[in-house]
Amino acid sequence: MDRRRDVAFAVSRAFGPGLDRMSKRPGTPLLDRVTDPAELRKLDERELKQLAEEVRAETIDAVSRTGGHLGAGLGVVELTVALHYVFETPRDRLIWDVGHQAYPHKILTGRRDRIRTLRQEGGLSGFTRRAESEYDPFGTAHSSTSISAGLGMAVARDLDGRRNRVVAVIGDGAMSAGMAYEAMNNAGHLRSNLIVILNDNDMSIAPPVGAMSAYLARLVSGRTYRKMRSVAKRLLKWLPDWFTDKVALTEEFTRSFWAGGGTLFEELGFYYVGPIDGHNLDHLLPVLRNVANAKNGPFLVHVVTQKGKGYAPAEKAPDKFHGVGKFDIVTGAQAPNQSNLPTYTRIFGEALSAEAERDDRIVAITAAMPAGTGLDLFGQRFPHRLFDVGIAEQHAVTFAAGLAAEGFKPFCALYSTFLQRGYDQVVHDVALQSLPVRFAIDRAGFVGADGPTHAGAFDTAFLAPLPGMVLMAAADEAELMHMVATAVALDDRPSAFRYPRGEGVGVDLPAQGVPLALGKGRILREGTKVALFSYGARLHECLTAADELAGYGLPTTVADARFAKPLDVDLLHRLAREHEVLITIEEGSSGGFGALCLEALARSGSLDAGVKIRTLTLPDRNLEQASPASLYAAAGLNSAGIIAAVFAAIGRAEPARAAGRA
Repeated sequence: MDRRRDVAFAVSRAFGPGLDRMSKRPGTPLLDRVTDPAELRKLDERELKQLAEEVRAETIDAVSRTGGHLGAGLGVVELTVALHYVFETPRDRLIWDVGHQAYPHKILTGRRDRIRTLRQEGGLSGFTRRAESEYDPFGTAHSSTSISAGLGMAVARDLDGRRNRVVAVIGDGAMSAGMAYEAMNNAGHLRSNLIVILNDNDMSIAPPVGAMSAYLARLVSGRTYRKMRSVAKRLLKWLPDWFTDKVALTEEFTRSFWAGGGTLFEELGFYYVGPIDGHNLDHLLPVLRNVANAKNGPFLVHVVTQKGKGYAPAEKAPDKFHGVGKFDIVTGAQAPNQSNLPTYTRIFGEALSAEAERDDRIVAITAAMPAGTGLDLFGQRFPHRLFDVGIAEQHAVTFAAGLAAEGFKPFCALYSTFLQRGYDQVVHDVALQSLPVRFAIDRAGFVGADGPTHAGAFDTAFLAPLPGMVLMAAADEAELMHMVATAVALDDRPSAFRYPRGEGVGVDLPAQGVPLALGKGRILREGTKVALFSYGARLHECLTAADELAGYGLPTTVADARFAKPLDVDLLHRLAREHEVLITIEEGSSGGFGALCLEALARSGSLDAGVKIRTLTLPDRNLEQASPASLYAAAGLNSAGIIAAVFAAIGRAEPARAAGRA
């Protein structure tokens, strides 16, 4: 049995009789004809169910080879087919919130031939990207941006006098972010013709729905009902207020009773339709046609879907199949991790849990990422001290500030790239009041397959200007344990410590973390010619570079800054004074650790002495997805790049055996 038949067989077992014909007939005959949505719209409506089955099989096969986000994409297969069938994409704008559910969309929009390059170096992005396709009108990899972007596009259309439709697809999880409601409030006020598809895949808003609900959704989204409703509203203006209020309440109750809700969205100015079964094309198509043909707006169409739909392992464990590595299609077994080293994320979760055993004032906050930040480990031991606030980083930061104001010790664990979303709150609600909120910043530096949208580049640069803020970066997993302990002990000011994604370097771990001396670095190796001053997990590349530089007659000192703020200025001045070359190395953007070092040296006059100083940072451009090793090599932040920077600083040609090294 070839691989495509394996996929069909595995999917048919999970999905039921609806895919029996696929298991008997290998290949994807309908999908082979659909090179773009224009070809899709030539199909007979009765063929769409089979097409959806083939898209589902293709998605499973592709992700089994590359890894990536699986469950969310499988949940929107029928919805994706229906949207491209009803709407005239790319003329009609289709925006996928977050974009991790857009793999079926990519298959149907001319990218099927590259779908097995997902998240690979030189391949397709794991999210939507404007530069990748005209069918991706807006790049999305952070949550809850789609309605705002869609409203901007709808208003631009209206200003230009165009008549295309704008559709934003947003999940119920993304609706936990305040930005979505800000956008809806504005959209309701502007009355622009915008269509929002609420993909409710956790059934957190409404229960499963059936034929009656689908019929009513089709009815209330239809032109006749909406016209009658509009006429009735105009007539009611001439009647007494008490009568108008009674009629409005009656309609609201009736629609809510039969359709399952929507009052909130109606109050925000949207015309609510649903909920409807997002896997039933017979229900989806007429409703989408109705809203597509409507001249007024905005609309919110509420569809209920299932994560992992059509693939049994993903249906049974949607959390494990949200993001996956390569896996076996028939069994669902994911490829084992080849390394036995613990990840930094796990080390953080275990270290914080150990500290919480000794201090019952420690609490933890996450923004819908308990497993991604390691706080699931904390939550297993202290379920009442872990707070998952949803996709709401702004709230997470100020919530933590409130806890700190009352004497608790909050650890707010966020990815670096998501902390950006709560920056105003860090400035105004935390730093301005010197509240001891501890920020655990995961995903420092390059993250590999998730690409530039998730790379942790800017946190040092945007946190350093804040008065009183303590900034640390872990060089290895033992240092991370010590920094957790340091943050616990810092109870009079805010602090942050950053660490990368992936496994540690394999150092021996202490029995427990010990608070570090504030603002003091350490020297790991002494030399006389070159000084490498590292901030973060590039330290071991510095040690490797120092070994080779010594062989070239360049004895090298390697120092670990530990702190960017307060900076160890005594150590910095010593390195500048006693060496011919000083190189700072960090996994962050310009304006961060290296800039702090240059400012300190300039302030003291140390730059006047003639020491050659270079700052190595992430480049001033976005690097697309690739392995972290490849990305750090491209950025010049591996041992070879460090050696090249040293030889460039001293004006000597780099020896050939070093220049050829990756």
